[in-house]
Amino acid sequence: MSALIDQSDQSTVTEYLRRAIHHHLTFTIGVEPEQATPEDKYGAVAHAIREYAMRAMAETEGRYRDAGAKRVYYLSMEFLIGRLLKNNLVNLGILDACEAAAKAEGLELADLMEFELDPALGNGGLGRLAACFLDSMATLGIAGYGYGINYEFGLFKQSFVDGFQREHPDHWMSNGTPWYIERRNQTVQIPVYGRVEHTLDQTGNYQPVWLDWQSIMGIPYDMPVVGYDGAAVNYLRLYSAQSSSNFEMNIFNQGDYIRAVEQKIQTETVSKVLYPSDEFAAGQELRFVQEYFFVACALRDIVQRHKSQNGDIRTLADHAAIQLNDTHPALAVPELMRMLLDEFSLDWDSAWDITTNTLAYTNHTLLPEALERWPVDLFARVLPRHIEIVYEINQRFLDEVRKTYPGDEDRVRRMSIVEEGDRQQIRMAYLSIVGSHAVNGVAALHSELVKANLVPEFNEFYPGKFQNKTNGVTQRRWLLSCNPGLSSLITDAIGPAWITDLDRLRDLEDKTGDSGFLDALHDVKLANKTALANYIKRTTRIDVDPTSLFDVQIKRIHEYKRQLLNALHIAHLYLAITEDGLQLASPRTFVFSGKAAPGYHTAKLIIKLINNIGRTVNSDPRVNNQLRVAFVPDYKVSVAERIIPAADLSEQISTAGYEASGTGNMKLSMNGALTIGTLDGANVEIREEVGEDNIFIFGLTTDEVADLRREGYNPYDWFDRDERIRRVLEAIAGNAFSRHEPGLFAPMHDLLLAQGDYYLNLADFGSYVDCQKLVDAAYADQPEWRRLSLLNIARTGKFSSDRTISEYAREIWGVQPG
Repeated sequence: MSALIDQSDQSTVTEYLRRAIHHHLTFTIGVEPEQATPEDKYGAVAHAIREYAMRAMAETEGRYRDAGAKRVYYLSMEFLIGRLLKNNLVNLGILDACEAAAKAEGLELADLMEFELDPALGNGGLGRLAACFLDSMATLGIAGYGYGINYEFGLFKQSFVDGFQREHPDHWMSNGTPWYIERRNQTVQIPVYGRVEHTLDQTGNYQPVWLDWQSIMGIPYDMPVVGYDGAAVNYLRLYSAQSSSNFEMNIFNQGDYIRAVEQKIQTETVSKVLYPSDEFAAGQELRFVQEYFFVACALRDIVQRHKSQNGDIRTLADHAAIQLNDTHPALAVPELMRMLLDEFSLDWDSAWDITTNTLAYTNHTLLPEALERWPVDLFARVLPRHIEIVYEINQRFLDEVRKTYPGDEDRVRRMSIVEEGDRQQIRMAYLSIVGSHAVNGVAALHSELVKANLVPEFNEFYPGKFQNKTNGVTQRRWLLSCNPGLSSLITDAIGPAWITDLDRLRDLEDKTGDSGFLDALHDVKLANKTALANYIKRTTRIDVDPTSLFDVQIKRIHEYKRQLLNALHIAHLYLAITEDGLQLASPRTFVFSGKAAPGYHTAKLIIKLINNIGRTVNSDPRVNNQLRVAFVPDYKVSVAERIIPAADLSEQISTAGYEASGTGNMKLSMNGALTIGTLDGANVEIREEVGEDNIFIFGLTTDEVADLRREGYNPYDWFDRDERIRRVLEAIAGNAFSRHEPGLFAPMHDLLLAQGDYYLNLADFGSYVDCQKLVDAAYADQPEWRRLSLLNIARTGKFSSDRTISEYAREIWGVQPG
């Protein structure tokens, strides 16, 4: 930051920021200070920090350019970046200076931060991981950039009406955002639809021409991504869709004003909403166009930058690495091939070498339904040139498969990118695998299951292509920023090196016998729990006891994540207390938060069940001094930042073999929560790091799940043999939690019995209940619980996204940090 001001002199920084805040309030926001609203004041502070970051961004770009740095481009449909003001102040190292500058202007910085809206640019773990990766790339000094869509509305805002989820538009950009830097001069034009004419060039070679296409303009907006200490400031580039003025005028000049307006509205819908519902054909097509739009925008930008800085397109893979975050950007494979073949006139083999050496693919799921497939007729209608390229890729690939496995046409069919059937589909995961030089999973267990179960024939065909990159989270946001009490305690004990080297947390193990330090750790946790209790009261009108055990499950609502199993346990405790006289060793507060997809009816009914159980528990004086249930609405980054520092117990209870990794488990453990979970995803590695005695593991393993399925799982066997299960399910079916809504939860009863309990809730129920008894007893021994909490914090060094990104850099991207 030397190009700005002497950052070592905090008084100088404070004065610089004070002047900048006053300047932006007057000249950017355009109000006199005495007439400014709190939102105006927030905007002035944010613009002052944006200016600070932009200067550092220009300095960073010049340094990369002078060094000829290889650039990394991270393509993702989601970037769940969270609020930026505090994060940027912390990473720039000027939080205290900004607080002082704000005070000098009569402002309270903490109050102003509450006026910042969470950017609605993602849904869950996929987007939050992408945001962590951008933070780590900037902190490590890697020339790394995110590319995605500038969603106007994002997913949705969630509220509860009588316990049911209700979705509302999340118009987070209604008042604009101070963090965007518009780059209208770098607008790109994206063709869609049309037809391909097959012609020959002057030398008689085949030359396809894409004609009669419609045009979408991609307007880029940059958000600065500030690395820690401001050593590097990269950016996230997001594209808004706009109709082509030329195309509109053609229609307008034909006298059809209404159709011109309709075309404009339809085109600009592309960047309106994250994940439009694909239950209907129109939504499916919009989602496909979205995926192509952002990939095409990104590749035009990447190729243009490469041409301007390095000249020869044949050296693209030497200067650029493109990471596909899941299959949403899989169209990068045929799009890059199209550009190299049609725009740069390369031969097929040269274009293919460049494409595969530039692209790499991250798989995030083992769920077959989550592996994208696009109907060939839709693909061909929207991208007529690309479907030809995909067919050619597939034909050449299958020719190689036939050479390796002559006569094995069943294998050829299974490995084909084009899936045959009543309606042909393109398997986007297969396209990503074939078109990339590296494929990785996101946890050790997940990566092995990808190779052994998901695509074993591809792993056999491409020895060495598949690898593991266990996910991580940035400790700057998920400890330093969101939990200042704990981070200050850690820094006072071991120094600040952990902020960029999380393995240094191991030094905290020396404090496990220090009762004074453990008491201080408890005081920090209690303060965080008190703050969360106040937030729960404001948002749900439920009173919770900060001294109770805070049992937390926060994540997307999905059957495989088994919020339902958690709800069954709460119902069991309620019945055991009211009918059997059970006394818990410690009072417990169950905290849920998460959204269900609008069309996911089972997940929405699970939310309703949890809320109804909560209403019953919270209103019953027989139990509410022992149990409380709170479902915090509208889960997002800023809500997670409140819940995670306050959690005592982290619920990670997916059916073994279904959770790819998880990152919430890492954040919660890093903040001192103990984990209760199955041996799934990154829980396996968390157990390895924190030790078997410092985690609560229950349930079937991945192999046992597979064995049970082969043998034939019958949930009635568990129902018949376990009285606890019978009582809970009979209470649910008998309207114990729906007295005024009889029959409402009959589908839950059927799901768990008549429909086969696909996610094995009943098979794991007994083990889960028994494990929760161990949690109850452990929490009652507070000195020991505090020691275990500290060990969890001290042993989470592996789960920094800095480590993950360093591995990507060395082993996939071929770049050197710093």
